[in-house]
Formats: sequence, structure tokens, C-alpha cells
Amino acid sequence: MTAVLAKAADNLSETAIDEEIVVMSLASGNFYSLTGTGRAIWLLIDGNRDLEAIVAALAADYGVAAAEIAGEVEAFVSDLTAAGLIRHG
Repeated sequence: MTAVLAKAADNLSETAIDEEIVVMSLASGNFYSLTGTGRAIWLLIDGNRDLEAIVAALAADYGVAAAEIAGEVEAFVSDLTAAGLIRHG
């Protein structure tokens, strides 16, 4: 099992607006608009799941093989990590 993923709550502010989640990095002031699959991934980052569990949950929700989406989910999580919005722990 890889490290669980958790939101860096002390480094962000988030607001849900209809089917969108807007996240602001408190460190950079950058805003991120999460919709669709990005929103689904964000909601699965709860401090209890690792990347593999998130991919499995998305694959089940969307009816696709985990291998088909793993690379894209990993890239998105990497972007969130680089932005300081999530931590691996």
C-alpha cells in the first residue's frame, strides 16, 4: 500500500458551487476549478485512501478498468501535490 493522500487543509480554502469545487492555495493565491473527474478525485482524497484505492473507486464509479485511468489520476494527483494542495502521509 502506498501512502494515504490528504488535503493540505492548512494551505487551502475550498468552496463547493453546484457541481464545481473551487480551491484556493493560501501560499500562492492561485485558484483551481475542479469539475467532472477532477472533482470526483478531490472528493476521494480524504486522508484514508491511497492512490490505488482512489483509482479503484473511480474505475468502479465510471465502469472502466483501473489500468485505463491510473496514469491520468496519478498525473492529476501529482499536479495537486506540486501545487501544495495535498500531502502524502
